[in-house]
Amino acid sequence: MRHHHVLHVVAKMTIPLILVFALYVQFHGDFGPGGGFQAGVIFAAGLILYGLVFGADRLRRAVPAGLAGTLAAAGVLLYAGVGVAGMLLGGAFLDYGVLLPDPMAGQHLGILLIEFGVGVTVAAVMVSLFYCFTA
Repeated sequence: MRHHHVLHVVAKMTIPLILVFALYVQFHGDFGPGGGFQAGVIFAAGLILYGLVFGADRLRRAVPAGLAGTLAAAGVLLYAGVGVAGMLLGGAFLDYGVLLPDPMAGQHLGILLIEFGVGVTVAAVMVSLFYCFTA
């Protein structure tokens, strides 16, 4: 891969900002626009940009394909686990109000966990798709 110094410098400056913005979208999603899907896409876009600029092999060393698959499954399990926890605590599937003694706090915790699971799954699946295209 040819070295494009300006591209490398700009990528090194912007990729951390992209990842921080993804975290902002992730954790601000229950108060305003955004949430897990959008944050997962933004986070994956930052990682894919890293792979495009510095090479897919370097991205594979940073985020191995097995880790991406594990994170995709873990996000789905977190989503389902929150739903089952609501059922075990006497509510319906994905009834967040029963997760904590205060229903409002339970709603907040449930949405935060659900959105985090969605974000992790979306980011991991998008990175896995990038790996499939670069194989």
